[in-house]
Amino acid sequence: MLRPRIIPVLLIRNGGLIKTVGFKDGKYLGDPINAVKIFNEKEVDELVVLDIDATALNNEPNYEMISNLASECRMPLCYGGGVSTPEQVEKIISLGVEKVAISSAAIVNPALITEAAKRVGNQSIVVVVDVKKTGLLRKYEIFITNGKRKTGVSPFEFVPKLEALGAGEVVINSIEDDGSMKGFNITLAKNIRKETNLPLTILGGAGSLEDIHKVIKEFGIIGIAAGSLFVFKGKYRAVLINYPERELKNTLVTENNKCD
Repeated sequence: MLRPRIIPVLLIRNGGLIKTVGFKDGKYLGDPINAVKIFNEKEVDELVVLDIDATALNNEPNYEMISNLASECRMPLCYGGGVSTPEQVEKIISLGVEKVAISSAAIVNPALITEAAKRVGNQSIVVVVDVKKTGLLRKYEIFITNGKRKTGVSPFEFVPKLEALGAGEVVINSIEDDGSMKGFNITLAKNIRKETNLPLTILGGAGSLEDIHKVIKEFGIIGIAAGSLFVFKGKYRAVLINYPERELKNTLVTENNKCD
């Protein structure tokens, strides 16, 4: 039976675990391997690891780091960062990673999605769409290279193409809500949900378990991803890797749950 997934997202910079706000001002949190070990004990649904500067710096994926993470990880792992060729996707999957997230390269070269899916399967290809409101009309636009470059592409025009291109999942990431801990942008998620039948994960803004519960009540079977919520605790944002205990998580994902 399909269930909503509650997914911690770890951001990596120079091999270290960080957390940003609005894609800026990354706060160093420690060794990502230590975080993975704790999440193993917490029995998380899935883990996403994103090397956020790899594409902006034109770096290849750090295969040694990926291998170390995959070897330690006891839950499904999705890696993204610096991925621009189908060969890189194949190599990452060969290291024990279940899914590869493609972001900037998916916009610049959509054919990469198709070729990568042919090699490793649609179920292993996740497209991360980073969006932000721009201009006087405050319309959503896709940004690439860790939010540094505008594309002029509307997510509502791009997302409907992803299934035909071969993607198996789409993550919609609200740049303005990143690290805010003020709640998810449910209106944005609703509008994206209308545009695709692909499995959808939303990211950006989670500040409490109630925020997660609101999303599940609204959408039913969906991925709910968060960074700050699972690495900070309390109003002063003390660093503490955390995740709902099994009984509480089961309550979150089953109570008032409706199907898509």
